[in-house]
Amino acid sequence: MGEVSESVTMDDYEVVIIGAGICGLATAVALHKKGIKSIVMERSETLRSITGAAIGIRQNGWRALDQLGVADVLRGTAIPIQRERFVGLDGGKLQETSMKGETRCLRRKDLIDTLYAALPPATVKFGCELESIKLDPNTKKPVLRFIDGSSITPKVVIGCEGGKSIVANFLNLKATKMFPLCSVRGLSNYPNGHSFDHDFARFRKDNSLVGRIPIDNHLVYWFCGRPYVPIEERIWEDPEAIRRSTLELLTDYPQEIKEMIEIADAKSLSFTHLRYRSPWDLLTGTFCKGSVTVAGDAMHVMGPFLGQGGSAGLEDAVVLARNLAQMGLDRVEEAFNLYVKQRRLRVVQLSLQTYLTGMLVGASSRLMKIIFIVLLSLLFRNLSGHVDYDCGGL
Repeated sequence: MGEVSESVTMDDYEVVIIGAGICGLATAVALHKKGIKSIVMERSETLRSITGAAIGIRQNGWRALDQLGVADVLRGTAIPIQRERFVGLDGGKLQETSMKGETRCLRRKDLIDTLYAALPPATVKFGCELESIKLDPNTKKPVLRFIDGSSITPKVVIGCEGGKSIVANFLNLKATKMFPLCSVRGLSNYPNGHSFDHDFARFRKDNSLVGRIPIDNHLVYWFCGRPYVPIEERIWEDPEAIRRSTLELLTDYPQEIKEMIEIADAKSLSFTHLRYRSPWDLLTGTFCKGSVTVAGDAMHVMGPFLGQGGSAGLEDAVVLARNLAQMGLDRVEEAFNLYVKQRRLRVVQLSLQTYLTGMLVGASSRLMKIIFIVLLSLLFRNLSGHVDYDCGGL
């Protein structure tokens, strides 16, 4: 099983985290800071630091990164974003507001690498793809079976392996759903420097939306949202097909936008059909069973419309490790129940606001747009209030 050798003892598997994405690594770092050893099982042979290109971190996310002890390193990799700017290319409408709280856009690679560097050597075991999880009928401990036929029986399992989580399926969480939207993301490098302001700019025309946010004075992260049209999925594995399709869609956009797509690093280009876990499923779902729980996208995958998916996963890591350290490994079930209790309302609120915003973006009729605008204004008087949240200390 990947790098797991015969010399590894069962004590090394007291706490097993599935998935070395942002939340999985953050959870391992949080546990390490509390003196709890964990092993992270990652199906890939290397760190998955390319997919997704970059991630916006708002004020609440930086609070969590401060608790993890990696915030200052990451602040040195990205400039602070000062403003939000929305440009309607159909009617020339321009809206500009100051950015609330600390906001920076991090390369996903920088975030992943920094979290990984904060862990003891050999914490992450690569090439370990989970096939199934079940409870031992006698001991009630979770039994993890991997695709190479090997299996282990740890005391604690934390599923952090994304929206298609096997651990979430074990907990009988309802299947994720799809937005009627897809997103293309990429990174563009300007060797001589770009001329863009330090703002998060969004440009909308018809049913497409382009967002642009600088990471530093040379590197820019961008995304393009559009209605999803069923097509052969394998086409979207070709970066140049992604680039061509995006340029065709943005024919009437300003030249600076088209140039940004043209010079984008092919390795950074990705296509995603956006998925989410329903807010009402989060309200009633079972997120832990015995010594098994989930965190990050495995718990609450949501669209990118608030830019909170990654930050919510960082919050999960801090809260989960804090409770596990306070209760101890002999009271795991109590710790996980408290973790779920403390996180449920927060992720329901985030997911509901994200869901309504995504449906507003994807609405095809004026009536539906009005309905979603009214719902957002009634349920979320302060549309940026979610960035004020503080997950607390480790």
